Amino acid sequence: MTTTRDNPSGTIQIERSYTAPIETIWEFWTTAQGIEKWWSPDGFRVDVQTLELKPGGSLVYTMTATGPEQIEFMRQAGMPLVTESRKTFTEVKQPSRLAYQSLADFIPGVAPYDFLTVVDMEPSGDQVRVRMTVEKMHDDVWTERLVMGRQNELENLAKVIERRR
Repeated sequence: MTTTRDNPSGTIQIERSYTAPIETIWEFWTTAQGIEKWWSPDGFRVDVQTLELKPGGSLVYTMTATGPEQIEFMRQAGMPLVTESRKTFTEVKQPSRLAYQSLADFIPGVAPYDFLTVVDMEPSGDQVRVRMTVEKMHDDVWTERLVMGRQNELENLAKVIERRR
């Protein structure tokens, strides 16, 4: 996995390659069943309520802390153990590109705001390179949490793909 933090655009890129058909990668990114298998960082569970895969469509899911360390972190940070997350798709180009705005409305003391994530999927031989480009969050601490979470999620996706083979 490669992570580039100092892009001229102020975004962060995380890249990972998977040995799987692009259709499999697309399925994991764009179906409720796929998302629920890998989307959450370790110690959390995701349950999808709404998935409208089209520009302007929504992805709404709850993320629940399930691991003891994660539960303790959430409690100490004054955050609920279950949060609802909302994303609005801005681009859907099957099977190569997804873009969505994420609503950050769960951070104590910070006014809600949106940040963009763009996911590009590019096949090369028997592999697919996934590149996530994310806007930085409101400060370095939350940006680093975002990066760590996304890296962990991409590792979880690799595990799900491996189990499927």
